[in-house]
Amino acid sequence: MKTRHTISRLLLGGWLTLAAFGFAQTKNANLNWPQFRGPNGNANADGANLPTEWSATENIVWKTEIVGRGHSSPVIWGKYVFLTSDFEGEVIPNKKAIAHVRNDKSWVHPDSTSGDRKHTLKVICLDLDTGKILWEKVAHEGAVLDDRHRKNTYASGTPVTDGKYIYAFFEAEGVYCYDFKGKLIWKASMGGISKVGMGPGTSPALHENLLYLQCDNEDGGPRSSFLVALDKRTGKEVWRAVRDHRKTHATPAIVHAGNRTELIASGWESVIAYDPLTGKELWQSEGVKGWAIPSIVSGHGMIFPSTGYPSKKVLGIKLDETSNSRVAWSYDKGTAYVASPILYGDYLYLISDKGILTCLDAKTGTIKYEGGRVPTPESFSASPLAYDGKLLLLSEDGDGFLIKAGPVHEVLKVNALDEPIYASPAVANGKLFIRSDKHLYCIGKKG
Repeated sequence: MKTRHTISRLLLGGWLTLAAFGFAQTKNANLNWPQFRGPNGNANADGANLPTEWSATENIVWKTEIVGRGHSSPVIWGKYVFLTSDFEGEVIPNKKAIAHVRNDKSWVHPDSTSGDRKHTLKVICLDLDTGKILWEKVAHEGAVLDDRHRKNTYASGTPVTDGKYIYAFFEAEGVYCYDFKGKLIWKASMGGISKVGMGPGTSPALHENLLYLQCDNEDGGPRSSFLVALDKRTGKEVWRAVRDHRKTHATPAIVHAGNRTELIASGWESVIAYDPLTGKELWQSEGVKGWAIPSIVSGHGMIFPSTGYPSKKVLGIKLDETSNSRVAWSYDKGTAYVASPILYGDYLYLISDKGILTCLDAKTGTIKYEGGRVPTPESFSASPLAYDGKLLLLSEDGDGFLIKAGPVHEVLKVNALDEPIYASPAVANGKLFIRSDKHLYCIGKKG
């Protein structure tokens, strides 16, 4: 972690130029943040009146230690903040992770770990005003099915809430519904979800009375991968769509397309839109041709799925149901392995694993700039946030880079928390919530 007060002072002069940007307000970002990347999954939080400076001590409203590890983002509703955590325990004698096969041979990813240990997976609720932990519930305790990547956790999928219940998805270790007082309402198993020892990461999605889970497994096949809708009130399966798709970590997107709502799932082989109420396939387009870890963002009558490994690709896909060819454009550089892109105003921004930014015209794919760099080399896993004419990039070193939004790259400020950050940020009630490796920070203007 690197302190950059000198750089920050030099960059502050560019701040006043932001008034020229008239971005649409995302009003409910000031109230609730119910799912991964906010109310519409696009991580836009205009009008939140967030501070532009913070540190481990400056503009910290509260800081709460979170026991265990987790890359899930906080979700917020009213006066409640929810997240998940994984506490790794002792080795279980004779326990091994599920076997993986490559070319008819047993195969173990060199970065796989922890599948032989006991794990305690928790759902945690905090008070928004004070950071006090109100309750924590053990959803699963014991063995896990598969290994995880050494940088991943078993609590990497972000929960989702409808304002009454909180839903947490731990993939092979189950899906759990709690009320806001911590009472378990129901739980369900989706079976043996495994991802070649890389661990979980897909977040659930909600629409009306249905909860959606994308369960793409291993190397795919119609007998292993599926998208499922559960009745959010009971956990009972309502429909299941069989998918011939290999492993994904992307979160399914709820998108309004003309006069209908579509549930869209990214994938290596194809991008498919489903009727969210029935699971009927509405259309499909070419896939991202790589591991679908970044989640879809949407706007301008389009969606933008991407991948960063083994290929790099982002697609601009039109939602117009009368189009003969849905792919309006594609771009083959600049995407991340984990972090999702961000759409803000007229521009789509891509962040690479090393924090290099690309700005594209969202409608046409025209390059506005490539190679936009942060002041020092760092690695990035968290997805960006946009608010009030700025982009926020959070690095694994714990630094927050504020970038001027628009077709010219400019770093405005650097703020350091001095702790590793892997989780994507959240915004609610005029506060910025950042989960570090060991703490949850609530950041806001004081006075």
